[in-house]
Amino acid sequence: MSAAAQHRPARNNRLLRALVAAGTSAAVLALPLIGATSASAAPAASGTTKTPATTLAGYPNNLDGWIRESLAIMAQKHIPGTYHGIYRNIMRESSGNPRAINLWDSNARKGTPSKGLLQVIDPTFAAYHVAGTSFDPYDPVANITAACNYAAARYGSIDNVFSAY
Repeated sequence: MSAAAQHRPARNNRLLRALVAAGTSAAVLALPLIGATSASAAPAASGTTKTPATTLAGYPNNLDGWIRESLAIMAQKHIPGTYHGIYRNIMRESSGNPRAINLWDSNARKGTPSKGLLQVIDPTFAAYHVAGTSFDPYDPVANITAACNYAAARYGSIDNVFSAY
């Protein structure tokens, strides 16, 4: 085959590689934000009622709505915290799963596993429960609000928590 007819590999183009890398990075960064508006509890088993689209308070029944409802309650109770601080900690602790449970750490070995979106143990949940929310530690709004109340007492705000607490 003549040299003119041979397939030539495309030259490495720095600009093209940079654009692809930037696009991939942007997509990776955007995925958690997209998930924040669509994360919700596992779908209901067949034959059971579907999860309502909104909470009793009228917020969307998903991660975004749970955080916003918690923030409204926190504002009434003067508990500090921001959407970003709550979201960041939820993603680290449970990846947005309100039914998450830790069965392997030191708390679990003592018989009190961490539960829910912000991985709160039962004694902490009971001590920092906020009136007007459910007494179920798996309830997303109750879990967020109690965890933020605890973080405010211990660290000044959930916004000051950057690791397991």
